[in-house]
Amino acid sequence: MMIQYINQYPEDEQFDYAKRLRLLRERKLAQTEEKIQKEGGLNEDDYGRVVAPDYFQFQIVPNNPDGKFYGYSGWTENYTKLLAEHPLYVDPLDAFVGRGFFFLIRLRGIGWNPAYPYDELKVLFDKYDIISGIGRDHHFNPDIKMGLELGWGGILKKLEHYRSINPPETYVFYDSEIAVVKSIIQFLHRISYQLSEFALIERNPTLRKNLEEMADINYRMADGVPQTLREAIQWMCWFSMLSRLYNRGSAGGPLDQLMWPYYQHDIQNGIINDEDAKFLLGCLFFNDSRYYQLGGPDLEGNDTTNHLSYLILEAADAVNIACNLTVRVHDKTDPVFLRKAVGYLFTNKNGWPRFSGDAALVNGFMRCGYPREEAIRRISSGCHWMSIPGKEYTLNDIVKINNAKVFEVAWNEMMAGAEHSLKKLHSLFGEHLKRAVEATADGIQFHLKYQDQNEPELILNLLSHGPVEKGCDVTKGATYFNMCVDGTALATVADSFAAVEQRIVREKRLTFEELDAHLKSDFAGTEGEYVRQMLQHSERYCQGNSLGDEWAQRISKEFSDLVRAQKERYPGLNFIPGWFSWSHTLLFGSHVGATPNGRKAGTAINHGANPHPGFRRDGAVTAMCNSIAAIQPGYGNTAPVQLELDPGIGETEEGLDKLVSMVRTLLNSGNTLLNINIIDGEKVLEAHKNPSLHPDLVVRVTGFTAYFSMLSKDFRQLVVDRIIDKRSV
Repeated sequence: MMIQYINQYPEDEQFDYAKRLRLLRERKLAQTEEKIQKEGGLNEDDYGRVVAPDYFQFQIVPNNPDGKFYGYSGWTENYTKLLAEHPLYVDPLDAFVGRGFFFLIRLRGIGWNPAYPYDELKVLFDKYDIISGIGRDHHFNPDIKMGLELGWGGILKKLEHYRSINPPETYVFYDSEIAVVKSIIQFLHRISYQLSEFALIERNPTLRKNLEEMADINYRMADGVPQTLREAIQWMCWFSMLSRLYNRGSAGGPLDQLMWPYYQHDIQNGIINDEDAKFLLGCLFFNDSRYYQLGGPDLEGNDTTNHLSYLILEAADAVNIACNLTVRVHDKTDPVFLRKAVGYLFTNKNGWPRFSGDAALVNGFMRCGYPREEAIRRISSGCHWMSIPGKEYTLNDIVKINNAKVFEVAWNEMMAGAEHSLKKLHSLFGEHLKRAVEATADGIQFHLKYQDQNEPELILNLLSHGPVEKGCDVTKGATYFNMCVDGTALATVADSFAAVEQRIVREKRLTFEELDAHLKSDFAGTEGEYVRQMLQHSERYCQGNSLGDEWAQRISKEFSDLVRAQKERYPGLNFIPGWFSWSHTLLFGSHVGATPNGRKAGTAINHGANPHPGFRRDGAVTAMCNSIAAIQPGYGNTAPVQLELDPGIGETEEGLDKLVSMVRTLLNSGNTLLNINIIDGEKVLEAHKNPSLHPDLVVRVTGFTAYFSMLSKDFRQLVVDRIIDKRSV
């Protein structure tokens, strides 16, 4: 097995935790720059990946004439081959190993098994610009606790047991899973042996001792069960790497709850102190940028924040990199902890943590028919979504409908007919939105029926309740099927309806025919620009009690009702509406011509549930957040609030207190998730022109944080536009 080992320190160099974290951070920034140079702009999470060494070139083994591989046999063969060939990346400063180079899904290429065509559905997906989810990987949360309790050896025994009692038609599932787990155990044993060899040749005593400990821990974790905090985190690092290596991996779960028993064990037995724990947690963040939740209620409603919750924040502060931490806020949240969390948001200006609103999310999920106990178990797991660890199969944050495209189809159909009226436009929009939602639900059902023949979840099946017991993929064996359907372009469509009502119906400053001509010309010429400005200055979404707000609430309810109705068409599936665009604001906008809100052809739709830039002259946070609270679908997923705040407002104790109060108020008003950027405008503008000036600048792009320099130029521009909008209002 090839090795990538970093060793550049003399025998007599001294290391403490602070120095090790500083050096690891410097290396992290250098690795980020290397990814940018070799891979270009990456509008996604950091994932903890490093660039593969030049000598490692993995070749996939196709099992289909199209040059790709599909199904149990294809994925099992290629994944076990990859584990056999994958180099070990080890840094003797780090407490852990477990860094990957790429995702097998991207080496294969995202696609769909051609043996199961869906041409008729594609026609509708193209017509309404739908991202259907067909063939897309997971976006559900595994039960990490299950893995920690079983270990790889226990998982293997569980598979072998259920294979022995289930019928022969399940053997293809079990044989694939058993082969994968055996290859994981072999992989981890090889790594432990290699770490022992490194320890023998390492001259620096601190680093040599660290490598010896690494070797010992990884030998036990190959098929054993973690007992200490370091062992538990190492197990999590490997699960993260192994799942990402397969198909980008998953969320990490409630970190303070998962690690609390191991921390208590170590403290009680004198194995570690708090400084040791913070160093281990800091190394975890260097290894991966997975989503972790902190705090929240237990089943009795009491706060689960513990001493480790504080240490996790302090560790994240110490490494000061992109982190995806979510603080779950409820009525009994520890006020000291919440204040500390908000303080770090302003101190580091790295977009973490964000804050989820328990009342709206728990009550919303209960509206889907679930008991309160299950709603409380549902945790923050991704950019905007929630999941019960190990129990749900979802396509959260994957399935999206471009409502601006639906509006465009309705507008063009109206203009081609005899009746041109707001009532007719709204009616046609509703008809086409119904067809789009139904087509989306049809696509989800199709995906569930055939996905195991395309891309079975061979890793996440292992930490889910149902698949191993039943002998089938999670797409057929999950406990619950909660299928998220996100709408996008809410502000684009609401502002367009509002502009039509205000400028054509009420004020009669335009006719439908005149507006249609301006849309087709993309507001060409002096007159076109005058009309565009007039439309842009109509009553807009998030101005507060405006026509735009009224239309947004109406559209959100109509969309939510249509999405919820799909459970009647597909019993056993629970369809959950949301408003979220992720990083598709540019993509969706490029597919839509000029719209009546004054948006030019091909430009971005609005971000998530936020308004379009320039929504109101005073830019009132309260008005915006109240409007977003009013359009929440209310069934357990989020329509996030994206806030850009000035760093100066949190510099004083009084200012910080007001911000803590604001977070509580906004979440108590019905909002579900707050994504907050503390924007140093000049720094971001400088980095946009020359990303190398500020390689450590982190922003919360959408639901995820990322190094600003890693974003493409177009995507950086979206963040810049939000800053300019904040300054101009």
